[in-house]
Order: sequence, then structure tokens, then C-alpha cells
Amino acid sequence: MTGPLHGVRVIELVGQGPGPYGAMILADLGADVIAVERPEVAARVQRTRLATNPMMRGKRSIALDLKSAGDIATLLELTDRADVFVDPFRPGVCERLGIGPDEVCRRNERMIYGRMTGWGQEGPLAHTAGHDIDYISLSGALHLIGSAGQPPTPPINLLGDFAGGGLVLAMGVASALVERFTSGKGQVIDAAMVDGAAMILGPFFSASTSGFWGERGTNHIDGGAHFYNVYETADHKWISVGAIEPQFYAELIDRLGVAQDALLSADKQNDRALWVAAKVRMAQVFAERTRQQWEEIFEGSDACFAPVLSPSEVASHPHTAARGTVVTINGVVQAQAAPRFSRTAANAGVPCHSGEHSVDDIMSSWS
Repeated sequence: MTGPLHGVRVIELVGQGPGPYGAMILADLGADVIAVERPEVAARVQRTRLATNPMMRGKRSIALDLKSAGDIATLLELTDRADVFVDPFRPGVCERLGIGPDEVCRRNERMIYGRMTGWGQEGPLAHTAGHDIDYISLSGALHLIGSAGQPPTPPINLLGDFAGGGLVLAMGVASALVERFTSGKGQVIDAAMVDGAAMILGPFFSASTSGFWGERGTNHIDGGAHFYNVYETADHKWISVGAIEPQFYAELIDRLGVAQDALLSADKQNDRALWVAAKVRMAQVFAERTRQQWEEIFEGSDACFAPVLSPSEVASHPHTAARGTVVTINGVVQAQAAPRFSRTAANAGVPCHSGEHSVDDIMSSWS
């Protein structure tokens, strides 16, 4: 046995980012995930090459034509044997195909039917198109991200697609599996990225409305302060500092050799009137040495310092190397599964190609 979800059977209709990511997390946690791909997509795969798509890791994959009555019947037979179904389409699509929650859950009352959308199953925007940037815009999250006096900065598609989407979907599935032990019944999960992003925003709703949180880029942990920021080094690389607490800030300026600097002294840390000038001064200091030199100066310190690594550098850093934070699978670096479990280890599995497996093999293994 490996992974806390070992024995859980998942049918995933392959869609865009958040659905496959959520199903990947389930596979990392030990679930047996069957990714159902369109035949035309599976036919384009170059099977002479090793599979490297992290979204397909630890999964098996079959090709089914959802416009074919025969393939729909096959899919329904699989759902009769499954625990979880992942629907990545807009509201109503699966219903029109004859594989909506009413039909699937009627046939299998223990089914956990996860629906992954941007806007959710209801509401004025439920049937309209969108992407991560739109969902985090409506959630209030995008408004808070960026520099003072500048437009909001899209944080690639981490916040909506992955954190507020796939991760929330996986959390919902795991929660419904736990509840099923008591009730013996499945349920439908409406996982909407706009909701997930808003949930992750958490305390910033009250902080913004109460006046505790100021305009974008002027606060102590959004780039407004000199002690919580990123700075360029002499070799045009970057470092980060997050010395919020006074004892950590004291160590930061001590290691920098600027404890007596009028702008950066410990007693002026939280003087907001000085923050803009203090950022300029700190940038000047960090620009005097290379990133490696600063790493050596701050090694073993509590100054809340870290180098800003590119994804290709993560594997070689002493800390991430010691923890195995990333792994190389089929020649491609990927993040290892998280979190860590003491008995039932999660694991980043080997990816498969779309449509690599046969329906007969899946049916046999799920008999």
C-alpha cells in the first residue's frame, strides 16, 4: 500500500489545467486515476517518446468518444465501478452527453462527482467563457497584487487554476470520501475557481474593508516595505527578504552591515514614511554583491533571507535537494508529491501517454 488514497478509483474527463491538476494530486496521493481523453487527441501522441506531462503522472489513460453512444455506455460502466468522477466542462455539458450527476449518481449512489469550473454551476456568469485572470479578478484577489501606483499584476495562473481550482477540487474530493464512511453515500462537488480564489484570499477581505490593509503595493507584505521584498544582486540575479519581526529585522541589517544606517536602523523599521527611500537604499546594498556572496553571508541566519531560484535551480539547492522537493521523471524535473505522510507515502508517479491503456485492461483491474 502506498498513498493515503490507495484503493480509490477515479474517472477523470480530461480538460484544461485545473481538472487534470486536481486529478494529478489524487494520483499522487495513491488513487487509481483513469484519464479519459478524446480519440483525436490520443491519436496525435508520439508514443516513441517518453511521456513527460506532469498532469498525467501516476495515471492510466484511455480514449473514448463522448459523442458515441457505445463509448458513453462504456464510460458509464466504468463509473459504476468508480469512487470519483471529475467533470471539467461548463455546466450542462455532461448532462447533454448523458453522463451528468443525476445519471451517474443514480447508477452509483457512492459516487463523488467533482465539477471543476471557473464560475461555478450557478450564477449569471456560469455559462460564459473565462480564464484564471478573470476568475481571480472577480474574487478580489488580483486587485491586491502588484506594485504601488501600477496596474494589478497577474501572478501567472497559480491562484485560480491551481490553488483555487485543482487543489480545492482535490480537497473537496478527499473531504467527501471521509464523509462517505459515515453516510455511505456520495455527493456532487461544485468547485469553482472564483470561489476557491476568494477562499484563499481569506483574511484580506476583512483587512481591506476594515482599513487595516491599504492600497496595492503599500503594505508590509505586498512589496510596500523594504524588509519584505526582492532585490537584484550584482550578477543580475535576485534575493528575497521577509524580516517582519523585529528580531529577524535586526539580524538582517546586522548581516547587511547597515545597522547604523539612518534609513535602515531597527528603530525606523515600521516608519512607513521612510519605506520608499529604505527600499532604494536596500537595493543599493544588495547590488554590491553577487547572489552567491549574499547566500554565504546569510547562511544559517534568522534574517528570513532566500535566493530567488529559477525552476531549473531548485533541484541543486542544498535544502530542496535534501528534502527531495523535486524529482526527475523520464528526464524532466517535476515537483515531488506533497504533503509528506509518515506511513502512507505520497509519490509523483511516472506519466503516461493519452490513450495509452485499453478499456479491457481497466475493466479487468476494476472487476
